[in-house]
Amino acid sequence: MKLKNLVGDRFKERPSDCIVDCHALMVRGGYMKYVANGIYSSYPSLRNITKKIEQIIREEMDKIDGQEVLLPVVLPGSLWEESGRFLSVGSELLRFKDRNQSTMVLGMTHEEAAVQLVRDYAQSYVKYPFMIYQIQTKFRDEARPRAGLIRVREFTMKDAYSFHTSQDDLEQYYRKCHRAYERIFARAGIPEVISVSSDSGMMGGNVSHEFMLLTPIGEDSIIICKECDYKANMEAAESIVINDTKPDQEDLVMVHTPKVSSIEDVIDFLHLPIENTCKAVVYQKIQPMSI
Repeated sequence: MKLKNLVGDRFKERPSDCIVDCHALMVRGGYMKYVANGIYSSYPSLRNITKKIEQIIREEMDKIDGQEVLLPVVLPGSLWEESGRFLSVGSELLRFKDRNQSTMVLGMTHEEAAVQLVRDYAQSYVKYPFMIYQIQTKFRDEARPRAGLIRVREFTMKDAYSFHTSQDDLEQYYRKCHRAYERIFARAGIPEVISVSSDSGMMGGNVSHEFMLLTPIGEDSIIICKECDYKANMEAAESIVINDTKPDQEDLVMVHTPKVSSIEDVIDFLHLPIENTCKAVVYQKIQPMSI
């Protein structure tokens, strides 16, 4: 198709609301259009790109015996109540009631739906192991959308769920999935991506990795060891600081500290190392009185 017939507005001026270059280029190039805060429509040019990426993902997931499914965007709240996440997840999970006053949610992730899909099928051990995946729309009521598609509320996500009968089998398949994700980024031509240990967050689990794209406009920080292969998100990095200071146990006494308001003032006043100090602040919540 000729460019002049391609649906989408293209212009030279940088939009005033675009802070980062990638956001400005995608709007100027006619790839996407703003709909609401953190929500965008894709023009044909962007959809063509995402279809190619999705095809790479499908091919790599199929290579490791993944089977594609499609789970609902709207889910009954009872599924999330069953897992306990209906209350544990904060306002990022969009909850609402349908016309029958049944509690519903917009899926921001689909662990509950995946289990509901296969729990009748997977009652016999001979069915294991298996993995299902989907490429589907998600909605996360992000508090601070920014930079176009970098942090949004509605987005397309590939999520996969594998089922096993032993921890050893799970760990082996985890490594297989990790290698598949590395191939996906390599085929997509993104060499700046690095895999680091991460915090599992509300997903839970003992082991988690995330693929970080090194960019000046990023918000996370990662730790890389030059002497070994250790790489981690700063939030999940293990501390190697060992506090060997073991102060002598003394009786609890009250010490008058006039005009001493900070930790630094305390250590100077009492001649203590900072490792042996802490500060506690007590707040009193006053309930408003109704008249």
